[in-house]
Amino acid sequence: MQTEGLFDLQVNGYGGVDFNDPAMSAAALDVALAAMLEDGVTGCLPTLITATPEDLRVRFAALDKAVRESRLGPLMVPGYHLEGPFLNPGEGYHGCHPADAMCDPDTGLVAGLDENLSRPILLVTLAPERPGAMAAIRTWVDAGKAVAVAHSAADFATIRAAADAGMTLSTHLGNGLPQVLPKLDNTLLAQLAEPRLTACLIADGHHIPKEALRALIALKGAARCVLVSDAVVAAAMPPGTYSFAGMAVTLEEGGRVAQPSGSGLAGSALRLDQAVRNLVDWAIAPPEHAAAMAGPAPRATLARALAHHGITIDPGTVTWDDALKPRVTRMPALNRG
Repeated sequence: MQTEGLFDLQVNGYGGVDFNDPAMSAAALDVALAAMLEDGVTGCLPTLITATPEDLRVRFAALDKAVRESRLGPLMVPGYHLEGPFLNPGEGYHGCHPADAMCDPDTGLVAGLDENLSRPILLVTLAPERPGAMAAIRTWVDAGKAVAVAHSAADFATIRAAADAGMTLSTHLGNGLPQVLPKLDNTLLAQLAEPRLTACLIADGHHIPKEALRALIALKGAARCVLVSDAVVAAAMPPGTYSFAGMAVTLEEGGRVAQPSGSGLAGSALRLDQAVRNLVDWAIAPPEHAAAMAGPAPRATLARALAHHGITIDPGTVTWDDALKPRVTRMPALNRG
C-alpha cells in the first residue's frame, strides 16, 4: 500500500527530545524529526503546552531557532500548535498542564509570540467557556489560525457558539476530562454533536479504550476524525523517566506515560503509524481509511490557515509493507509564499 505521508497535529516531543525544552537545539530537533520520518510522519505541528508568558516566549524562541537551523525542520514543520494556557484549571480538566499558569484567552500574548517566529502558530487550543474566548476565536481565525477545544467543560451552547465563531477542532476528544461528568449535558457529547468540529483522537489504547474509540468514530463519522499522537519525549524510547516541559514523566512497560503522581496520563508514547495499525488491528477501519485519518485528514483541517499564510505542503509518500509498517518514505517539500 502507498499513501500520502502522515501529519501529526499534536506532538510535544519524540525520540528523547522535548519540544518544550528551552535549550532545544537544531541537532536535537533533527533527531526527533528523523525518528518521526522513519514512522511515516512527513510533517507535524510541534506543540507547546501551558506555561507562563515568559516561559512560552523562551520556549518558542528556542524551538523556532531549532526549526530554522535544522536539516529537517524547514521540510517538515509549517508551523506550531499552542495548547494552552487558555484552558480550564479545574480538577480533572487541566491534566498534566500546570493549572496555576492558566489564564483567560489573550490575543495580545499570541500575537506577541507570533511576531518573532519564522513560521506561524497555526493551531491554538483553548477552553471556550473562559471569558473572552469567543472574541479571541474570531481574532485568531481572522489571523490565519485553526482553533480547537480541549481541557474544557464547555456545554452545548458554548460549543455551538465557539463553532459559530470559527472553532473547527476537538483536540484529543475524550481526554482532558474528569472521570465523572454530568450524565447527558456534558462537553464530550456537546463536541460529538457539533458537526462543524473535527475530532482528534489518540488511538493508543490508554487514552481511549479501543471499544470507546470505535464508538466515538462511529458517532462522529470517520470523515470527521483525525488521528494524533500527543507524543512526548518518551515516544520511540525505552521505558524510563524523562523530562517533559519541566516535569518528570514515566514511560511504563505497557506503553503508558504517567504524570509525576502516577495517577494520570502525561501525553503518550504513541507513534502515528502505530495508531494506524491499531485502527486496523481493532477492526475499526481498513488500512487505507486509517492512513487517511493520519495524513490527508489532519492536513485538511489546516487548509484555511495554510492558505492564509501562503504555505503549501507536499505530503510526500509512504510505502507500507504487508505488516503495515512504513518501508519507504519520500521526503516532502514545504513551500512558503
